[in-house]
Amino acid sequence: MKKILYLALSVMLLNSCDMDLDQQPISNASSETYFQTVNDFTQGLNAVYSATRGYPDRLLNLSETRSDNLYAVSDGGVRDWEGINSFHKTIDANTYVVEAWQSNFTGIFRANNFLEQLATKGETVIIDADVRQRMEGEARFLRAFFYFDLVRYFGKLPLIDRPVTAAEAKTIPRSAVADIYNFIEEDLTTAINYLPVLSSYATADKGRANKYAAKMLLGLVYMTKSGPDLDVEGSGLNSNEWGKAIEQFNDIIAGNEFSMLSSYDAIFNYSNEHNAEVIFNIEYSSGANPVVGATFPWVLVPDTWFQSYGYGAQGGLTIRPVAEDLLDKYTSEDVRKTFSIQSGYTNANVVETRSFIKKFVDITKVPTSSRLDWPINFIVFRYTDLLLLKAECVLNGASGSTTTDVDAVVNAVRTRAGLTGTALVGVTKAQLLEERRRELIGEGTRWFDLIRSGTVEATMKSWIAAEDVGGQMEDFIVDYVLYPVPQSEFNTTPGLYEQNKGY
Repeated sequence: MKKILYLALSVMLLNSCDMDLDQQPISNASSETYFQTVNDFTQGLNAVYSATRGYPDRLLNLSETRSDNLYAVSDGGVRDWEGINSFHKTIDANTYVVEAWQSNFTGIFRANNFLEQLATKGETVIIDADVRQRMEGEARFLRAFFYFDLVRYFGKLPLIDRPVTAAEAKTIPRSAVADIYNFIEEDLTTAINYLPVLSSYATADKGRANKYAAKMLLGLVYMTKSGPDLDVEGSGLNSNEWGKAIEQFNDIIAGNEFSMLSSYDAIFNYSNEHNAEVIFNIEYSSGANPVVGATFPWVLVPDTWFQSYGYGAQGGLTIRPVAEDLLDKYTSEDVRKTFSIQSGYTNANVVETRSFIKKFVDITKVPTSSRLDWPINFIVFRYTDLLLLKAECVLNGASGSTTTDVDAVVNAVRTRAGLTGTALVGVTKAQLLEERRRELIGEGTRWFDLIRSGTVEATMKSWIAAEDVGGQMEDFIVDYVLYPVPQSEFNTTPGLYEQNKGY
């Protein structure tokens, strides 16, 4: 589905759709005049997908950078990521924090509008009932996707399940996390029933939501809920739903559509998109006008590295070094390290000895017309991640597999990485977490893994003590598992919200 980000609706939606709760969502007039044909509905649904465009950049800025994977204190002026990495209390106006709130709610508002139009006019306009169901399934999956992204960052949220006016939006308080989860699960249950399996899509539509993507997301929802509550009204509810999660993962495995590739780098090869690892990805298309390519490849890469190859600045600015603690966790033969991490470079006779994540960069594919136009999709859910998540469920007491199966999965992952020594036996939760860290470096999972496992406070405190040689990071408190609600929301709706603890 390489064309999914070409938006016939882009001007109408961007001009009339919320970026925060202070503005009017998509106007009734625009909707009434637009949703008249099947193609109108297709373009309207594509507009919902387009709200995912910044998702991978967000993961790198708010999860990867927040975690113990990067020691990303600034060495060249104040950078937006520094407050994220260093646990500053005053980040309620931070660019990345505001973007996470606004972009996800933009997607939710678009999904709500689309679903309303589908309910009122879909049967008349779209004769094929299967197409209507699939479209509803896609929109519900995306709405759940946006809400899940929000709940992991912010905890309690305003629950908005239909188009609302600006005045009404200002009266909707934040709902309890449990209520948000109930809404997400309802959407995903419907999506699972309505969506086709991935193999039923034509190549051009492989990026659309599919039944297995919805099951993967639902399984991750159950796992996240099962994490400790940490007394912050965050994403963990200590719900012990590991068994529910493993049921979803087993269904995906039984579908027999996915498998581990034999080569680690082949997963991310620009010429191998939609490979057997990919359960769901966010699609980008380079060379379009307006530009709808990817930007995430350079987010963690310093501009001077691109300049050392003769390219212009890409937007990565200064280096966000890989933590020494993580570098030490790789052995010399681990191909994941050499593929994912650049260990120093020289530019203009200046030697940089620190390492950075280059996982998504193919230096032969650097766009020359626009740094915002990289020709690569972002894999949101991949099969190896699923297998490791399933193993985590087993180690947390879920039935359906054994600890022997856990050992087999972890050893298969390590073998692919080139670690051919003695096989591990009796893999522990701590060992599994570290294997995920090495396998999924740069994919934005680490911060959420620490929170879900209940190890975030101990890990970050000890890591800061060892890694913060510059003394630039604030002391970590458990409240920082959440980000602050953007100050702009308080300015818009005084007295409606309370700020998250710690800010």
